Amino acid sequence: MTSWILAHLWLIPAAPLAMSLLILGLAGSRPRTGSALAIIGQVVALGLAVVAFVPTLETPGFRTFQNFTWFTFGEQALRIGWVLDPLAAAMLVMITFVGLWIFVFSTGYMAGDKNFSRFFAYLSFFSAAMLGVVIANSLLLLFVCWELVGLASYLLIGFWIHKPSAAAATKKAFITTRIGDIGLFLGILWLYGGSGTLLFYDGGNGCLEKTGLLALGASASFIALLIFSGAAGKSGQFPLHVWLPDAMEGPTPVSALIHAATMVAAGVFLVARMYPLFSFGALDGVTPSLTVVVWIGVVTALMGALIAVAQADIKRILAYSTISQLGLMMVSLGVGGVAAGIMHLLAHGFFKALLFLGSGSVIHGCHHEQDIRKMGGLRRIMPVTFLAYAIGMMALSGVPLLFSGAWTKEEILHATAHWPRSPVPYYLMMAGVVLTALYMTRQMICVFFGKPREAAERAHESPSVMTIPLIVLAVCTIALSAVLTPAWPWLHSYLTGEPAQFDLGRLIQPMLFVSLALVAAGIGLGILFYRNAGRDDPLARSQPLLFRFLENKMWLDELYAKTVIAWSAMFSKLSDWMDRHIWDGLARTIGGAGQLIGIVSANFDERGINAGVDESAAGTRGLGRLIAARHSGRIQTYMGVIAVGMLALLVLYAWLT
Repeated sequence: MTSWILAHLWLIPAAPLAMSLLILGLAGSRPRTGSALAIIGQVVALGLAVVAFVPTLETPGFRTFQNFTWFTFGEQALRIGWVLDPLAAAMLVMITFVGLWIFVFSTGYMAGDKNFSRFFAYLSFFSAAMLGVVIANSLLLLFVCWELVGLASYLLIGFWIHKPSAAAATKKAFITTRIGDIGLFLGILWLYGGSGTLLFYDGGNGCLEKTGLLALGASASFIALLIFSGAAGKSGQFPLHVWLPDAMEGPTPVSALIHAATMVAAGVFLVARMYPLFSFGALDGVTPSLTVVVWIGVVTALMGALIAVAQADIKRILAYSTISQLGLMMVSLGVGGVAAGIMHLLAHGFFKALLFLGSGSVIHGCHHEQDIRKMGGLRRIMPVTFLAYAIGMMALSGVPLLFSGAWTKEEILHATAHWPRSPVPYYLMMAGVVLTALYMTRQMICVFFGKPREAAERAHESPSVMTIPLIVLAVCTIALSAVLTPAWPWLHSYLTGEPAQFDLGRLIQPMLFVSLALVAAGIGLGILFYRNAGRDDPLARSQPLLFRFLENKMWLDELYAKTVIAWSAMFSKLSDWMDRHIWDGLARTIGGAGQLIGIVSANFDERGINAGVDESAAGTRGLGRLIAARHSGRIQTYMGVIAVGMLALLVLYAWLT
């Protein structure tokens, strides 16, 4: 079975890709078959992912790969392939499982959309591209799928292209992530030039193996930073995070897929996959590239949490929450807690999908209203959505014991506390935990508690096709904690290849109480501030300048508009002016000079050289005719001419002497 699934690992992304193409082909004749085909493709991918997952359980540190030649140029052969290891297998299962329930939810949420079938074609394409990123054993193949993920996000964020805000958001997302991808592409070129291969694993000769890393030498850190720029763009890290909140303009299932299972997970996955490169030459687990990852993650995590406190759009709060959590994952990777970061990525995939789908259920029930200040009292009107959302909220906030997010955050805090470079990230991450609990408590109170406001007065519970995925993801969010606890850290052991031992005594440890205190502080402050909150935010009343600063996203979009975008516009105008008045005039001048030279050359050629040659030829012909006329053919005449010539020469000689 292992050899079969390795040889056919490409079928996992191929299944949803094939369904995407089939849906597009049938979109005109059978539009309602799109959802069924998309779900079938996702079920097939999930089944194959489970089959691939099983062999990785057999041997600690399992890894197998298959490489082949894609094409050759000259004497060089470009090889690609796919790899199966615990990192890839766990991601495959999470993406296909969470994606499946997002697909099911979408059948209810998008039921009235005129482009229903096309939407599912794009969803399947999105899933296929992300699965391709995960199985790639070549940085080139990963980059191809990486760009397909970007294309899919462009199509889905701007799915409602008739909305100017959606059109602007999808362009912003596409361009911003391309900026990061330029760095990634340069890193790929540099890595290939240094190591001579783009294969991750190749029997000891891959770019992540000893031979390839030694060939890179001191340039490894610079290459890692270029690769990280691509990861920062995809995973919404500062300063390339600005596209992620605007991506909420797409349908809510798109937001769930982007924030939970696909696009934003790609950047964290890339850093984890390339971690041998990032950590090459580390001293006490610290390298320049990993240090950059840590501090970028710290800034991103704290910034996202602060901005979320002042947002009123239910989806934007979750969007900034995602930015914050991705920053937390990057911090974990940077301090050496790779397993902790990936564990949080996997857990985050479940509870963030639950929260986004829950927000979609709220939006659907409130007739497409997204402002939490217009909601309230929905816990009685939408009980299933409320219970599922509460579970997601507690998992994201890190409530200990029953919720998966608590254990993964505890692992990250533990790893950060032991970073030898500085204790500052540890304390800032603790502040981020408090802020997360605070803004999620605020959201829960405003949406589900208090008196129903205008949007909640006509609200209703969502249909079962939308609530069943919520129930499934809520159960998984709780159940996943069973393999994350210190008592039985199975997932940690699975990812690291270390043996797992069951020990209830390890369940109680100091960090658990620290996490409990932080979460309790955040929830307590949230209840204290917002228990009587209506349409007016207490923070806005008490700290209007701070609230306005956070509400406007720290003015970062405006700052970019005044600097980067303004400079780009200025340079574009300057380039246009120079093109019109300098380069175009210079080109016309050079062209005119060339024409003048051509005319002069033509005249000189025709009237000078050609005429001279023609006259010389005519003179030669005349001289020839004259000489020919003097040739009579008589010997006597020729002898006489010779005698006269000789006589003339003698006279000349006598005169000269």
